[in-house]
Amino acid sequence: MNDTPRPRRFLPSGPLRGRIRVPGDKSISHRALMLGALAVGETRASGLLEGEDVLATAAAMRAMGATIEREADGTWSIHGVGVGGLLQPGQALDMGNSGTSTRLLMGLIASHGITAAFTGDASLSKRPMGRVIEPLSRMGAGFTPSPGGTLPLMMEGLCPAVPIEYRLPVASAQVKSAVLLAGLNTPGVTTVIEPVPTRDHSERMLRGFGAELEVEELGGERIIRIRGEADLRPQTIEVPGDPSSAAFFLVAASLVEGSDLVIENVGLNPTRAGLVAVLRRMGASIEELDAREVGGEPVADLRVRHAPLSGIEVDPAVAPSMIDEFPVLFVAAALAQGRMVTRGLEELRVKESDRIAAMAAALTAAGAQVEETEDGLIVEGTGGDPLPGTGEDAPVVTHLDHRIAMSMAVAGLASRAGVNIDDTRPIGTSFPNFIDLLEGAANPPSRSREGSGVGLSDHDAPHPPSSPLPQGGEGE
Repeated sequence: MNDTPRPRRFLPSGPLRGRIRVPGDKSISHRALMLGALAVGETRASGLLEGEDVLATAAAMRAMGATIEREADGTWSIHGVGVGGLLQPGQALDMGNSGTSTRLLMGLIASHGITAAFTGDASLSKRPMGRVIEPLSRMGAGFTPSPGGTLPLMMEGLCPAVPIEYRLPVASAQVKSAVLLAGLNTPGVTTVIEPVPTRDHSERMLRGFGAELEVEELGGERIIRIRGEADLRPQTIEVPGDPSSAAFFLVAASLVEGSDLVIENVGLNPTRAGLVAVLRRMGASIEELDAREVGGEPVADLRVRHAPLSGIEVDPAVAPSMIDEFPVLFVAAALAQGRMVTRGLEELRVKESDRIAAMAAALTAAGAQVEETEDGLIVEGTGGDPLPGTGEDAPVVTHLDHRIAMSMAVAGLASRAGVNIDDTRPIGTSFPNFIDLLEGAANPPSRSREGSGVGLSDHDAPHPPSSPLPQGGEGE
């Protein structure tokens, strides 16, 4: 990401129509690269997300010996080094803005006899790594983090590492995955006990690559065991569309009158699909078309049509299945009928930004009525009336957080005067063609661009969005 902010004003939109395809699932893309790099032979992955976060993972795996290439048709070829075969990286691993890359790679390195330094951008360098350092230290890895347990950080793996039984103190798929990945090269059985289920992409993909992994449900908890010193087999992977990226279009089409939009190939893993259920409870019209399974993951095309929404009290138990979608859910709540109450969202305070505080400030700037609590937001809806929008000189502060930027872009579509955002650069970390898709849905080729759009205001013109990746293809 360059150092020049790229502000933009998102204006009221006409109906969102047609068919779109969002980029590949970020969580699955990270894991495909990592496990492919540990398999012996060639793994081929199509539909891989090509945002900055995933490219940081690819660069790190190359630095540790894997051969990773993108072919002309968008398919990625990954030639792995085998479990236990990671090489000492020649320089610091720059993780950019990606907390997932950082925490999962720490797990991989923890059981290899190599040393690695991790660096990241200003946002990532504020994020706590202690929750991963603690279990990996118990397995024998050594860490020298910056004050507060943050990046820059130096770590030294141990081979052979020590198998452990670890009960997750917080619901975190990243911590769970880091321990399981460390267990791949650890003799014996490594066990993770998960009191609250989180996204299970790691378990599904580890099994697919041939790891010995068992999941037992006992007393409402998930007990996950992995046998180490694994031999992983290369795979052919088709990455489904990211439900966290589809979320912005589900909310936008629900809010903008006259919308009728199909979002193709969306992953609907039950540990990730909480937003669809919550939006339906609010009154959203979301229909699943052509439900199918792709690479062990449930997938469907989602048809979403404009519908009046009502505020609800969101059960804290659904938070792990939609933790990244709460910022855009808050936007939906701001335009619903009545009040939405959310609780149990402490995890949002340690994401790319403090997403509770950032969204409270952003929505307030756009004219919404929001009350911030210790662990969530209370949002008073407008009853479907557009938000007033932000002033020209009062842009929303995104705090280098891609989900804040995209959520408030959606708010701009459902506003009277538009919403100014201070910087759209962070969007590239997870959804490089977001703005292009948004403009295409609001202005499909079959109808005139007059009278609708997701345009720039005049003073934004010198700051065009970065060039998007091709739309709709398997190379997203």
